Amino acid sequence: MRTLPLSEARVQPVWRRPVVLLFVMAAAMPISFATWSALLNNFVIEVANFDGSDIGWLHTVREIPGFLAIGVILLIRFMREQVLGLVSLILLGVATALTAWFPNLAGILTITMLSSIGFHYYETVNQSLQLQWLDKARAPRVLGWLLATGSAATLVAYGLIVVTWRAYDLQFNTVYMTAGLVTATVAVLCLAFFPQFESPTPQVKTFVLRRRYWLYYALQFMAGARRQIFVVFAGFMMVERFGFDVHQVTGLFMFTLVANMAIAPLIGSAVSRFGERRALIFEYAGLALIFAAYGGIYLFGWGVVLAAGLYVLDHIFFGLALALKTYFQKIGDPADMAPTAAVAFTINHIAAVFLPASLGYLWLVAPQAVFVLAAGMACVSLGLALLIPRHPSPGNETVFARLRPASAPAE
Repeated sequence: MRTLPLSEARVQPVWRRPVVLLFVMAAAMPISFATWSALLNNFVIEVANFDGSDIGWLHTVREIPGFLAIGVILLIRFMREQVLGLVSLILLGVATALTAWFPNLAGILTITMLSSIGFHYYETVNQSLQLQWLDKARAPRVLGWLLATGSAATLVAYGLIVVTWRAYDLQFNTVYMTAGLVTATVAVLCLAFFPQFESPTPQVKTFVLRRRYWLYYALQFMAGARRQIFVVFAGFMMVERFGFDVHQVTGLFMFTLVANMAIAPLIGSAVSRFGERRALIFEYAGLALIFAAYGGIYLFGWGVVLAAGLYVLDHIFFGLALALKTYFQKIGDPADMAPTAAVAFTINHIAAVFLPASLGYLWLVAPQAVFVLAAGMACVSLGLALLIPRHPSPGNETVFARLRPASAPAE
């Protein structure tokens, strides 16, 4: 594979430029991951007889590779980030294809671990490449369009499931195999036809943990803890409490994706216009209200329409999380993008390793308490977002930076 400096990429044919590769990968990954997610709750309940504790353990296992994403720093010493990202996509696709071959707790946990390694290592590298390949002025808007592209690819996958699941009496294995092989094939083609792009700033290939990034680390930790509750229990609630079938769950996901496709580019523009501080404050305040309302569904018996509406709003608000990426892009050293992406993913998944399993037991006795806890986490995130300055930059990472003596080092 030919190596090409990023500065020369603009003279390449449009289809061989780095931004195009980002869009292709953004479309390929959700085909496997979204299909796995759409079928997961029905698959584990109908085939493997999972209860709330089992689903909690599954998601704990799924998040272990995210916690170990720091291993990317070691791998990029021997493999280019671009290659590692595509190899990770291949692993995600192959593992997804084999998911239904192991219809028991031990088998599902094992194959989930493999697919999760592919997913989390891809996501770590992808975030690093985005921040290296996109200039700061364009990054929020392009990230918004990348988010919309992922939503569009997911929508196609969900649409095919809804149209074909009952009409052709599909089996879980058929759908998992098809989706996984599509992702793996696209990744192989990207390895074959795209040059390797050389970023202008060589990346630090050692562990990086800088004091001036502390607010970014704290926001990542809270985001990981809070998001786990939604990922694990919001969809599970729709199946367990309201009896959603595969096509109904997928239909809800599709509606959510249509909303994301329309709104994601606007989110990118909003972050560019109003700044990361305001965007994240708005996100966390909205999520606190949404999670509190989830708890109300169990406390007051609110119905399925409200639950579905909250699910859609939840996804839309989570889209604002792209502001966290651009916040770091503005405060970080250009050489820190790759190692900090790995460190951030590890921090993001600290809570993810123990929360799903522990909250699975809480779910068995008080489901509403799980969502009340998530609302509290959103409030903590809101407090942290208030510490972001209006114009973040190196040396101006938090609102406390102005209190630092002029002679004091930023590190």
